[in-house]
Amino acid sequence: MLSLAQNLALQTDSWQLIELWIDPIVFPPRILMLVGSQEGNCCIYDATANYKPLFESPNYDEANSWLVEDDYERVDGRLLAEEIF
Repeated sequence: MLSLAQNLALQTDSWQLIELWIDPIVFPPRILMLVGSQEGNCCIYDATANYKPLFESPNYDEANSWLVEDDYERVDGRLLAEEIF
């Protein structure tokens, strides 16, 4: 099993999109980061817990559903790798 640092380092060159999601009910809001890879896999990290991986899925729809089921709300906008590189 890869360490957290290794997991994030592997995604440095292969990520396709990043979305921020928040739990608006708690204060301060819990912030999660959905990272989608070029292969279509997605991983959700807890930005408030040193980017601990919380959920992995083989596709975006499954990761999105996981967040919506837990009442997280997506922050407007999306960061795309193609817009940066």
